[in-house]
This record gives sequence, C-alpha cells and structure tokens, in this order.
Amino acid sequence: MQPILRFFEGDGHNRTTSKLPRADIVDIKGTIRRQNLEDIEHQAHKVAGMMERIRFAMLAPTAAKTAPTLKAVQLAELCGVDKSKISYRLSRGDLPGGEIHGNSREWTMAESQVWARELRASHLRPEGAAGITITVANFKGGVAKTTSAVTLAQGLSMRGHKVLLVDLDPQGSATTLFGVLPDAEVETEHTAMPLFTGEKDDLEYAIRPTYWPNIDLVCAAPLLYGAEFHLPARQARDPGFEFWRVLDRGLDLTREKYDAIVIDTPPSLSYVTINALMAADGVIMPLPPSALDFSSSAQFWDLFSDLCNQLVRSRGKDKSFEFIDVLLSRVEPSDTASSVVRQWILEGYGDKVLPIEIPKTSVAATASAEFGTVYDLPRGSVNSKTFSRARVAYDRMCELVEQQIEAVWARQVAERQILETAV
Repeated sequence: MQPILRFFEGDGHNRTTSKLPRADIVDIKGTIRRQNLEDIEHQAHKVAGMMERIRFAMLAPTAAKTAPTLKAVQLAELCGVDKSKISYRLSRGDLPGGEIHGNSREWTMAESQVWARELRASHLRPEGAAGITITVANFKGGVAKTTSAVTLAQGLSMRGHKVLLVDLDPQGSATTLFGVLPDAEVETEHTAMPLFTGEKDDLEYAIRPTYWPNIDLVCAAPLLYGAEFHLPARQARDPGFEFWRVLDRGLDLTREKYDAIVIDTPPSLSYVTINALMAADGVIMPLPPSALDFSSSAQFWDLFSDLCNQLVRSRGKDKSFEFIDVLLSRVEPSDTASSVVRQWILEGYGDKVLPIEIPKTSVAATASAEFGTVYDLPRGSVNSKTFSRARVAYDRMCELVEQQIEAVWARQVAERQILETAV
C-alpha cells in the first residue's frame, strides 16, 4: 500500500481531506526514500523558520507581547472590593487613574498591580518572611504542567506579588509563552545551565524581565539537556557533591527578592527535576482524570520516594514540603470515564487534591495557539461563557495557592519571633 498523507483543504471551516503521496519521502515510483542527517537538519531549519514567522505574525508589529488591561469591574474583582470602592479611591487621586477609552476606564497591568498591593496589603509578604518556591511537576507531558506554572505566576503577580518563573524544561514551552524563542533567542547564560555546570553559584545572572509586569524569567532551551550529563559527572568527580542541592542553593539570594518562585520542570524524573523538587517549599502536580495519567502519577511518587531515601535519608537528613497539591486538569465534565478516575484520585491523594478542576476548554486551545494563557486573552475575544468558566477555575487555583503561601509566611514570622524572644 502506498504511504499517504492526510491534509486539509478549505478555509478552515469547511475542510476536506485529500490523500496524496508524501513527496518528501516517497519518490515517483512509490519507493520510500531514506532520510539522512542532512534531511533531518533541513527539516529542523524549516520548522524553526516557520516558528519564527508564526511568532512574528502573532506578535506583529513589534514582535513583543503585551500584558492585558483591566476595566473597573475586573480591577474590583482582582482587589476583592466593590466597584464603588474603586470609584472612591479614584476620587482621592492617590492611585493610578488609568486611561479613558470610549466610555470606560482601563488600567495597565502595572497600574492594576499597584492597586492590588494597596487594597490587598494584608495578603502580601510580611517582613521577615522569605519567598516561597513552588515546583510544578509531573512524569508525563500533556497534562497542562506548563500552562499551570505560567498562569500561577501571572495570577500571583496580578494579586500584587513579585514572581520569578524558572523554566527548566529543555523544550522551553514556558519561555515560549513569554514571547521568547528558545532556539533563536536564548543563550546559555540566559538559562540555569551555568549553575548546573558549576560556573555560577547563584541564579541571579540569568534573570530577565518579561512583558508581564512583576514577573521575571529564567529561560530554558534545548541546551539544558546537557545538565543530565554535567550533574552526574560532577558527582562522580566529587563524592561529597550533592547534585540535588544545586538549584536550592542557587535560589537563596532570589528568595529575598521575590514573593514566589515558580519552577516549570521537564516531563520526567530527571536530575533537573530532582533539583527542582528538592528546592521546593510546595509542589503542584497537574493531573488529568485518566487511568494512564493516574498510573503515571503513582510511579512518579514511588520513584521520587526511593530517590529521597537514597539521596537524603541515607545521609541522616530529611526533606519536608510545606504543601503538596494535586490539581485536576484538562477535565471534561461530560466524560463518564473521567468521573471514575476522579474518584480514584480523590481516594488516593485525599486532602492533597485542590477543590477546583481546570476544565478542558476551547479557550485554552485558543490561548495556546496565540502563545499565551487564559490571562493573556482579552475578554470578549472568545465565547464569554467558556472564557468565564476557564478564567474562574484558574482564579480559584491561584487563590488557593496564595492562601497556602500566606500560611507559610505566617509560620515563618511566628518561628522568627520565637527565636528572637529566646535570644
């Protein structure tokens, strides 16, 4: 049978499929043409060029992303106050007034964050508390891990927190969501690689600002795969070297400057992922309610437990997390099979399961196609009901995580006061 390629014709709404021989790998006689390294290199350059053109088209004319603006109702929701409170504070003139566009007033994201820090002051990091490191991890890809990490960073920043997002996935998906192309625009010094090789002692060298106010970024690129060779090599040269502590120590200085450090990890239990987990105060595992994903999550925790015993407890030490959250993601309410697996997850993980489900919606697909998240999409650009369902879910996720962060800060402050009193 002759190899075929299905492709779409039409305007995107009335699509038909055709069957044609694949000209790139099948010659005129129908014989499969072998692909050599030069062919693969050509393919890589071709796709990379397409990505660059696609990004330019999406982000034209400046090829740079911009954070969305907020209207009065949205600002009031963000700050947890009535709209009349916004009007009152406007009359005082002590907070950014935004700009009038037509019949409504709009605030930039930076201006909105000023309002959030003022009206949500009780939720901000207290003096004497350190930034909280949150690692988003899962054994598998396709579970909304990167989306969860980026939306969490955006949601916390909107609430007035200063956030650092560390991308440790060599695929650089989180980096791409911030409008930076991993292959074309990321050099070694923009990533955590010099930290893992031992050239640098802390991660501050790699931090760069982003289009989103109060979110800074440490980029990722395919070159990060090299960390899987450098870390064990350093361990082999120096038996006293603790490869799993490299990132934890590298983040020490940043914990004083940021309220939250969100880490996106590779979809595997690699040397880099182990570093991210050992550096974390809290862990979030996005988990779709499917049997295969549930099974994979069990393997993840089993392997991680074994590694902790080998690396940490065998040395007479311990590792504790302030919180571990399981986030039900990509949930389809109409799927009867998923309801069964959801029950497995609830029984297996108990109170670790966050009381919110992230729905699988067309909004998420639209946002991803535009190199963004639900927070990047302007209201009214997609179906309002679907948008609201997705946005409310992510808002609730950020709220629940923020509550845990506040609880950790309160404990840190209390422990510090006890120590000061004892002295």
